[in-house]
Amino acid sequence: MLRLASGTFSPSCRYCVEKLTTRHASQRLSQKPLLPANSRTASSLLQSTHLTRHRAQLTCQYSTLARPNLRNLSSPTNRIVQSQQRSMSVLSKLRPLLKIRYWILGAGIGGGYSAKVTYESWKDKVPDMSWLGEYLPDADTVSKFIPNVDTDKYRKFLLKLKKSIPELPESPDMATLKGYLPDADRMKDWSPDVTMDDFSSVFNEDNSITTGVITAMKVNAEGSEEESAKKMSDKERLQKIQEEFLQEQLKYQRQLERLEKENKELRKQIMLKGDKAVYKRRTKKSLIDMYSEVLDELSEYDSSYNTQDELPRVVVVGDQSAGKTSVLEMVAQARIFPRGAGEMMTRAPVKVTLSEGPHHIAMFKDSDREFDLTKESELEALRREVEIRMKASVRPGQTVSMETIAMSVKGPGLQRMVLVDLPGIISTETQGMASATKESIKMMCEHYMSNPNAIILCIQDGSVDAERSNVTDLVSHMDPQGKRTIFVLTKVDLAEKNITNPRRIKQILEGKLFPMKALGYFAVVTGRGNKDDSIDTIRGYEEEFFRTSQLFRSGVLKASQMTTQNLSFAVSDCFWKMVKASVEQQADTYKAARFNLETEWKNNYPSLRQLDRDELFEKGKGEILDEVMNLSQVTPKQWEEALWAKLWDQAAEHVIENIYLPAAQTESAGHFNTTVDIKLKQWADQQLPKKSVLVGWETLQEELKGLMDRGKDAQNHDDIFDHLKEAVIKEATRKHRWQGEAANSLRVIQLNALEDRSIAEKSQWDSAIKFMESTLQDKLFETESKINKMSGPGWVGRWFKWQYQSQDQAKCAATKTELEKIVALDEGSKQKHPPYLAMDETTTVRKNLEAQGVDVDNDFIKMTWHEVYRRHFLKQALVRANECRRGFYYYQRGITDTDLECHDIVLFWRIQKMLQCTSNALRQQIMNTEARRLEKEVKHMLEGLGEDPQKKLGLLQGRRVTLAEELKKVRGIQEKLEEFIEALRKEK
Repeated sequence: MLRLASGTFSPSCRYCVEKLTTRHASQRLSQKPLLPANSRTASSLLQSTHLTRHRAQLTCQYSTLARPNLRNLSSPTNRIVQSQQRSMSVLSKLRPLLKIRYWILGAGIGGGYSAKVTYESWKDKVPDMSWLGEYLPDADTVSKFIPNVDTDKYRKFLLKLKKSIPELPESPDMATLKGYLPDADRMKDWSPDVTMDDFSSVFNEDNSITTGVITAMKVNAEGSEEESAKKMSDKERLQKIQEEFLQEQLKYQRQLERLEKENKELRKQIMLKGDKAVYKRRTKKSLIDMYSEVLDELSEYDSSYNTQDELPRVVVVGDQSAGKTSVLEMVAQARIFPRGAGEMMTRAPVKVTLSEGPHHIAMFKDSDREFDLTKESELEALRREVEIRMKASVRPGQTVSMETIAMSVKGPGLQRMVLVDLPGIISTETQGMASATKESIKMMCEHYMSNPNAIILCIQDGSVDAERSNVTDLVSHMDPQGKRTIFVLTKVDLAEKNITNPRRIKQILEGKLFPMKALGYFAVVTGRGNKDDSIDTIRGYEEEFFRTSQLFRSGVLKASQMTTQNLSFAVSDCFWKMVKASVEQQADTYKAARFNLETEWKNNYPSLRQLDRDELFEKGKGEILDEVMNLSQVTPKQWEEALWAKLWDQAAEHVIENIYLPAAQTESAGHFNTTVDIKLKQWADQQLPKKSVLVGWETLQEELKGLMDRGKDAQNHDDIFDHLKEAVIKEATRKHRWQGEAANSLRVIQLNALEDRSIAEKSQWDSAIKFMESTLQDKLFETESKINKMSGPGWVGRWFKWQYQSQDQAKCAATKTELEKIVALDEGSKQKHPPYLAMDETTTVRKNLEAQGVDVDNDFIKMTWHEVYRRHFLKQALVRANECRRGFYYYQRGITDTDLECHDIVLFWRIQKMLQCTSNALRQQIMNTEARRLEKEVKHMLEGLGEDPQKKLGLLQGRRVTLAEELKKVRGIQEKLEEFIEALRKEK
């Protein structure tokens, strides 16, 4: 409080202290204490409503504020302090007013700077008139010619001269005009190069002035009188200045166009000659080509990857039939797109890369054909090709496609940039369109415009009402600040005819009508409504329109906002600024993505090479072809053994069931041989050749599969190719067909082999017996297995393995026991039991089973009998085969009156020989023909798979493949970006 009383507080709080002091004094007089007996802190004193806004100052300056000493308030020193307080209070009230000087000073400085900027801008737009100095004398010459010039006196002199000239005769003499004309010396001083002889043409021989001079003097006098008599109004003077300014602009515009054409021709000639002086131009050309390659890489980059494509493009959007494609054609200086009358022509994004070149040509990214854009036939072919590609990219049931069609256009004077033409935005889906076409187009436009570095070229039809625009709302939503949008108003010629209020066009071009912002606003004319007009015709029409347009003359249109040429310059400049500002950041992004992917590869696949899907396919293709080639290393013996086993496996069932068993039921060897010959002949004519060809093909397929399966056991086997190998072999074998003549040649060989009944050597006899025994033993094993399955487990299985018989198995076991009794009677008898049961035998077996409590029918008994008799017959045949081992001597000498029955040995010999001949023939066909044909089929299949990315995508899968794919893409994009950045720096 002592500091408070001494006046050391802040001036801003002096008024508050006065209030506090006054209140304190009044409370003392009324014997009411202001504060409690104990000391109060600053936060307690600030409970007052008036002191709340000074809380921070009081807390900071008077944090140890004590109870005031009221006895000293009436002292002289305190009154002086109070006087100072009142004066400081007045100053504190005046202090806000003193701040006005800073506002005035700041406004003066800002206004001066703004005026300077405006003056410099206006001065830059005023045409250069320095060329007039060549024709007008300088100030010194004029002052020398007319010394001490007085403007008023000179004007009066002109008026006096005008009044006196009409009174002169037609040919006044020199003396009459002497008072009006300067002397010759002064005229010579004005123009030193003129001699006295030059003035002689002014006078006649009689020293009178010529009529032409008199007329000129009259005209000058009249003009001086008019200027002096009638002063122009400000409006008329402004209009005259505008007219002169427009004429100068048109003059310079024509000069620029002429120079541009000359420059274009010079560049074309220099490029054709390959002059080294245009290295910089070539660098520019290569820059846009490199940038286009980067964009192509990014377009193939999978959108599911984390790294997004944010490189600049010029995205052309607009309502349908607003003139988007026409603007792009004017920029490209060629009519390269399909044409339609109000219908949707652009159905897919078209990426057009514009670059400079000696010839005006166009090319597609995936084609080597060059279209000469100077020939109408080539232009027609190009438009047809674009239309075909668009229709091919659209899937069934859809109207538009997201697949990008990439093409490049080169020519003299083209501005370097990359543009993407998108389908026009529609308001209604018409008949024939897919149900989601409107939304698909909107999503496509949003996808391209969502790129923060994309330049949006917003096309608006100037001939329709602004309220019908759909594109402006979409663009304003994607770029609300207008930092990357360029607005283009098309069909201005129609707008001038149809719109009665030119201020709407002016509002549009000033960005005041549509709810959107833009970097720049342009007005263009892209045609006269005739689709057959050339670009030169349209450009001439555009220039003529703007030259005579009332919108231009009235100031609605500015010269810098008109023509597609100015538009292309502005778009190209904006495009390259955006590229230079964003390309390095994008390169850093892909560099970081590459590092992450390489780290993942090192951690998961440290010992494997980084092979993408195409490279893996080529490696797998090589392995498959190597394994197919290994078929040639299979020996003839291996082929014949495999074919022989496969043939007998397919033919054994038919030989036993349809030939051997029926023939064995005959009563004599003659009947046996006759039956065998008939059945073998039928079999060889109808079934055996085709079956043999099928066996050969299956053997070839199994051998190839076996080679591939053996490759899986190798240490360096890569299981990523297993699915590919299986698919290739399966498809190749499905398509492969055996030669048609193979079956006929096999038929002849097989018939000849089956007709040979003679066994020349003992080894052949023993081989036939061994073949017969192995065959019959296999059949016997199959038959016993079937019987055991029918009758169920025996007593060993029931007691030791806890197996049980079903009711049918019990019936079959009981029936088998009864039938075995009949077979046992046949073993000791020389007469064989027939393969079927007689009726009385069936009845006897059924009665015996009924006596045992087993109820079965006759069909069940016959079914069981078939298997029991089959087992009995096979056992007897094996016994006979063993007895015939010593029968070759009798067979060789033709002795038949023995107890040995060896005619079935001859049958199996004939079958064995037929199998050997067939195997040999098939082996020759495989090694000489079919293996090579299969190899060709596999190659053809691999070539087809190599051209189908979708099939490769399904056959080669896994994180290893996708990681290598992504790594290759990111590495390629990063390298191309770095190459482009390096070239861009060199150009700078």
